[in-house]
Amino acid sequence: MITTLAQLLLALAATASAQTFTSCNPLSQSCPPDPALGKSATIDFTKGSSDLFTTQGSPVFNANGAQFVVAKSGDSPQIISKFFMMFGKFEITLQAAPGAGIVSSAVLQSDDLDEIDWEWLGADNTQVQTNYFGKGQTGSYDRGAFHPDPGNQNGFHRYTIDWTASQIAWQIDGATVRTLTPDAAKGQYPQSPMQIKVGSWSGGDPANAPGTIQWARGPTDYAAGPYTMIVKSITATDYSTGTQYKYNDQSGNWQSIGSVGGTVNPGPSSPSSPDLQSQPAPPASPAASSKPTSSSPSMPFPFGNSASPTSTGTYQHPSIYPWIPSSGSPSTMTTLVVPGKGSSAPTLGFSPSSGRVIPPSAASVQRANLIYTLLALALCAGALLAS
Repeated sequence: MITTLAQLLLALAATASAQTFTSCNPLSQSCPPDPALGKSATIDFTKGSSDLFTTQGSPVFNANGAQFVVAKSGDSPQIISKFFMMFGKFEITLQAAPGAGIVSSAVLQSDDLDEIDWEWLGADNTQVQTNYFGKGQTGSYDRGAFHPDPGNQNGFHRYTIDWTASQIAWQIDGATVRTLTPDAAKGQYPQSPMQIKVGSWSGGDPANAPGTIQWARGPTDYAAGPYTMIVKSITATDYSTGTQYKYNDQSGNWQSIGSVGGTVNPGPSSPSSPDLQSQPAPPASPAASSKPTSSSPSMPFPFGNSASPTSTGTYQHPSIYPWIPSSGSPSTMTTLVVPGKGSSAPTLGFSPSSGRVIPPSAASVQRANLIYTLLALALCAGALLAS
């Protein structure tokens, strides 16, 4: 009886921690192949929309480019590429949206939740955040980093992700601000076919949880808006060729990805540069610095290796970009406390389905899976002693 109860509790714990969303995850099931770009394409949004992208939330296209306008509660305009790249270079020329609580995002994401990010907070005109995730796992909590990016709301800048089998490089106006190698990624290197997702939304909406508003540095004052992110152009270069990319097994390794009518290529040889995330950066101009920074003491982020996990639970993400979809699909969230901030330090976390920092009080974090696990272990120990 005790053993049966323990097994039930362990099953409940597993259920609570395995709810990361993806429409079809090829790591656990057979999924349709992804349409491949297989070439290089430049989209000039000053000439209108592109049939290479689908739109949601009604972005506006005019002579200035694609405009992602947040004017009222619930606005979350976005574009999503119809194609996938299997290693490649993604360049986007944009002007980030201003405004407290407004978030601008440019993301590469795969079916099995590999992800490479750029994100801008409208309350901060001086920095940009980079991040990455492999297979929707949060890992060691040292992945996000802020980089100097002054004037990102006042004019256009070119942001690049150069992604190969041996290195990811993030660049601002041609200057590398961060690199990542598979070894430094600790087994979570993004390496499966990616599509492009670009959009803006209001994390500071008054209807959001208090912690979400705090993370986005809100609240958002819609009367002072509208708030607009503008994308002038996107250039996507697929380092592989073919018409479709398919997962040949459930490993998620790039060597297991096949190409229909082409070849999966690891990309050009990466420059012999140090891993800027794990090594001290040499003196450089502000635009080329890779040192994580945060200009807001009230918004601590778990950068570096000093943070440690404390518990796990489930988090119901909001039904706005980039946490889509949301209907009944809670995501696993691991919470952590930033040390050195005193007993009143807020608790932070990550949502694997989105790769985003989850701010304090963003949701009611249920610790049922941890409790189930501890109870099951205790009951198992009791059963062993009794026998």
